Order: sequence, then structure tokens, then C-alpha cells
Amino acid sequence: MDRFEAEALTHMLVVVDAAASRDWYVDVLDATVHGEYGGTSVVLDLMGNWLLLVTGGEPTPDKPTVTLGPPDDPNQVSGQIIFRVDDCRRTFGLLGERGAEFLTPPVDRGGEIRAFFRDPDGHLFEISELT
Repeated sequence: MDRFEAEALTHMLVVVDAAASRDWYVDVLDATVHGEYGGTSVVLDLMGNWLLLVTGGEPTPDKPTVTLGPPDDPNQVSGQIIFRVDDCRRTFGLLGERGAEFLTPPVDRGGEIRAFFRDPDGHLFEISELT
């Protein structure tokens, strides 16, 4: 049977301001900029993963029913990015100093300590430590 193969996997997030979001990802999460295109998109390398930040847009001929927009309600989540870390509390402190705004301090859930934060557009992130 044939297998699906691809050269790379890119995660895309829709943002309001590509430059402001670029700066947040670089300053808070140590992402590096791979490329920028027309002020509407930025490609980042985030821990060896491609992250594409794009501003919203109307449907196009190849996606005629799809409108791109940042989250309408940051409390209604359909996906998130999770970082497995060695020390959740230390990472919480580091990212907080860099400007990450956490929902709560780290919570010990028995077997896992985790904390959640959002980017400037409301996308949800988690730091998680196995205990």
C-alpha cells in the first residue's frame, strides 16, 4: 500500500498583526524567523517545527468556503500547542518574565504539573511536566 509522505509539517495560526505576533513568539518562546512575506505572514522555527503566522483573509478560489480569522472567543478552544518541559514551575517563571500571561499558576494534577497561557490572539498553549 502507498504511504502518505511529505517533506515538512507546518502549523498555521491566524493572527491580527503578523509583526506583533512575530515579536511575541521570538521574545517569549525563543522562535527564530525563517521568512516574512508582505506583512501578512511570518514563518517561524519553533523548537524544530514550522509555525506559520498569517493575518486573516476571505475565501480564495482554492478554499471557496473558508474565511481565516483569529479566535473569536479565547475560552472556546478547538486546538492548542503543548510543550513538554522538565520543570513546569521554572518554565512558568521564565515565560512569565518574558510576557506570557498564564491563566493560573502551575497545577499539580497527580502525575502531571501543567499551566496554560495564550498568545496575543488568544491561541492556547500548555506547558506540562510529567511527575
